[in-house]
Amino acid sequence: MSIGLHFEVLYNAAPIEELGIALAMLAYLMFIVYSTKWVYAKLRARGMEHNIAVYYNRKIIHMFGAGVLTLLFPLFFTGMTIPMILVAVIAVLTYLPHKTGKMLYWFQMKENAYEVNFTIAWGFVIGFSWLIFGDPIYGVVTALFMAFGDAITGVVRNALFKKRTKHWVGNVAMLMVCLPIGYFYAGLAGVVAAIVASIVEHFEFNPIDDNVLIAISSLITLIILREFLGL
Repeated sequence: MSIGLHFEVLYNAAPIEELGIALAMLAYLMFIVYSTKWVYAKLRARGMEHNIAVYYNRKIIHMFGAGVLTLLFPLFFTGMTIPMILVAVIAVLTYLPHKTGKMLYWFQMKENAYEVNFTIAWGFVIGFSWLIFGDPIYGVVTALFMAFGDAITGVVRNALFKKRTKHWVGNVAMLMVCLPIGYFYAGLAGVVAAIVASIVEHFEFNPIDDNVLIAISSLITLIILREFLGL
């Protein structure tokens, strides 16, 4: 891969077909989002606190929504324009409830808009990688760390502590998920990036949340190791 502005990736070779795929992906994501409304009701019926049920649902959406779409992006899209429009639409759809005050209560909270941050960070790393390197792979690896690795931290911590916490056990679980992802897509550089992402997730510097920190730190790590050090 060469570093530069790869304007050729702005072009989608089969725009009508790829637009249809993007719409199908959006419909799939909406199905996942609204399915978690049922999950929320079940968790609440079992006595789980609202905040914890919301947190679980966010992680479900991370994995089965963003995670699945991230895996599909390089398989179905020949350029970045249509998938980035899709990400922008998703970002707007997640932001509007915060703007209007009509929250999608089963996975959103008035106190923060982390799901919006996630969407923006997700789109940025994939779009940046595609435009600057002519290939989305660095962004895909980073986005998978966010979608699957960060999600498993929440599942493990909630299962153990029944509350939102930054206990290191979650970071160990994240590392176990991110290591094979990083190695599969980027070899040793991906392994190092997985370690960096799993450590960085432990920290938050409001208003910057761990989604942004994971995205930026692991992307920079991959670029340095692969492009400048040849790892």
